[in-house]
Amino acid sequence: MTVSTTGLELPTRSRTLREAVEVLSSMRFSITLLTVICIVSVIGTVVRQHESLNNYVNQFGPFWAKVFDALDLYAVYSAWWFLLILAFLVASTSLCIARNAPKILVDLRVYKEQLRASSLKSFHHRAEGVLDDPRDAVLARVSALLVAGGWKARTHEREGGVMVAAKKGSANKLGYLAAHSAIVLVCIGGLLDGDLMVRAQMALLGKSAWAGAGLLRNVPAEHVLGEGNPTYRGNILVGEGQRGGTAVIQLKDGVVLQPLPFDIELKKFIVDFYPTGMPKRFASDIVLHDHDTGATRIATVKVNEPVQHRGVMIYLSSFEDGGSKLKLRAWPLAGGAPFEMNGEVGTETQLKSERDGQTLGLEFTGLRVINVENLAAADASRTDVRTVDLVNRLESHLGSGAKTRTEKTLQNVGPSISYKLRDAAGQAREYSNYMLPLTLEGQRVFLAGVRDTPNEPFRYLRIPADDAGSLAGWMRLRTGLNERPLREAAVQRYVVRATPADKPELAQQLAVSAQRALDLFAGIESARAGEKPVGGLQALSDFLEGSVPEADRGRTSEVLLRILNGTLFEMLNLTRERAGLKALTPDDGTQAYMTQAVLSLSDAFFYPAPVLLALDDYTQVQASVFQVTRTPGKTLVYAGCLFLIVGVFAMLYVRERRLWIWLEHLPTGGTRLTTALSATRQTLDTDREFEQIRDTLLPKASA
Repeated sequence: MTVSTTGLELPTRSRTLREAVEVLSSMRFSITLLTVICIVSVIGTVVRQHESLNNYVNQFGPFWAKVFDALDLYAVYSAWWFLLILAFLVASTSLCIARNAPKILVDLRVYKEQLRASSLKSFHHRAEGVLDDPRDAVLARVSALLVAGGWKARTHEREGGVMVAAKKGSANKLGYLAAHSAIVLVCIGGLLDGDLMVRAQMALLGKSAWAGAGLLRNVPAEHVLGEGNPTYRGNILVGEGQRGGTAVIQLKDGVVLQPLPFDIELKKFIVDFYPTGMPKRFASDIVLHDHDTGATRIATVKVNEPVQHRGVMIYLSSFEDGGSKLKLRAWPLAGGAPFEMNGEVGTETQLKSERDGQTLGLEFTGLRVINVENLAAADASRTDVRTVDLVNRLESHLGSGAKTRTEKTLQNVGPSISYKLRDAAGQAREYSNYMLPLTLEGQRVFLAGVRDTPNEPFRYLRIPADDAGSLAGWMRLRTGLNERPLREAAVQRYVVRATPADKPELAQQLAVSAQRALDLFAGIESARAGEKPVGGLQALSDFLEGSVPEADRGRTSEVLLRILNGTLFEMLNLTRERAGLKALTPDDGTQAYMTQAVLSLSDAFFYPAPVLLALDDYTQVQASVFQVTRTPGKTLVYAGCLFLIVGVFAMLYVRERRLWIWLEHLPTGGTRLTTALSATRQTLDTDREFEQIRDTLLPKASA
């Protein structure tokens, strides 16, 4: 005999399904999902999104950077698990609406006039009294009172009397539906306008992300989406005088291209400035060329003022260099004549190092015509003139290393260029040099910045400007420092000028000291020992620590620095005479120049580049980065926001009240009136409202 178990399994499966639906549609589940979404939103705000992995490694360390990458925290709003949470929230909220909406809609139509009269005595707000008027007269007065108070009422005559059922504030329940519908609309709109639709198309149409490089026109077709894509969000860079019609959509594993139904031509990028030099307005004058009709449309895109064309919103996202032409002068720091170079922002070339013969890759990365800096910080802080730490020398002066101060003197300090030097191992340092000298601490200096990674602030070498306002004077001194005949000639001149007339026997000793100090400063001593040249003030400090007792170092260092400064001054005049210029005379201006020149010559040993590139001239070509979006879900999001406002307002500020009035005819000709009030929230307003109704209905009756 065979026993079938099918009839036993079906109820179990049905019960499991009901329990799953019950959990999914419960308020606890929805609140949990909302809490998780809030936490994820905080993470997405704190952790910068869509940056390079190297930046995250520098910020969090190798281990946690990999963990966070595995969790998709660097693109959290497009992570599969976040989209799954949104989908569950939509399902949960939709089930809540589906389960409660019929009850709410039925409740909106029901007045509950069938309520038994005896049930009124169990309400918190209740009153009872006897009126002398007949029942019909009392009913007429009650009806007039309810109409005047904005109540909707219905009467039900039954044996023994008339029940009047009234209600007010039914919008409170509609607020529940509106608020829950808002969550569904916003989530669906977010899913539509995210990259979920793009990934769905890629999966269905066989598209894949492109992780290579090169020109957009050379990207294979399997990485290009269709022009009829209903939703996307991408960027397009257009240089002045150029046009483009393909947007780049950034994904975690690469990019896909999105053709637009029109081309964007950039006529001019506009920046307006305040009198302080701070930018006031960014705008781009564009021409839209429609692919289908061939029509053109002239428009201006401003920050926060997009332009719409054929259902696509065009936002001005940022601006970049569009390939500016650069005219540079390269100054070899190891010696040699300067030479001219031409470059273009965004291109690469090669540069051979005279120090070690290594060939470096030179990448021109940017031109900034306007640089607004706070120079009050530079004038307010002074550094130790004997420091040789290039890393920390100028962190208190400019750029990302500026310290926040109360006093601000904003000033446009002129153009600057940025470039990278990349070695054979692929490691690159970034450089930023200003075209014009800046006045810092009363001295006009050129700034040459360097940093090892993008997360670091620039560290600046300060090179004093000569009497002609150029780098040439310092560069001649730097070159002369590497020439033995010039060093010997400078020592001889210094000995002649510094030897007392009454003590000629000191000349030989002074010459030895001056030559030793100059060779140490030039790094000759370490080069003779077969070591990497280490010069500057650091070499003098090392020499004193190894050769002079600690008790005598202070006095000896002062003498040695005085000899060094005098010898370098003679070398400066020798280089000027060789260049056909007049020798400088010792005055305050010359002394200030020499002080900064000695410091910068010392710091130059820590400057990692073999050459210093100075900007002589440029032709600026700007480019605008436009964000192009087609967002059909935006309408749903706006509708959801409106529903949310209405729903929250209705639930918080609208109180649903129901009022019952039982009129019973008495044998004496009078009427017994019993009334009760119920409300969704028991408040003082509810108490006052019921007291007012009671006093109006039963002015002389006994409660």
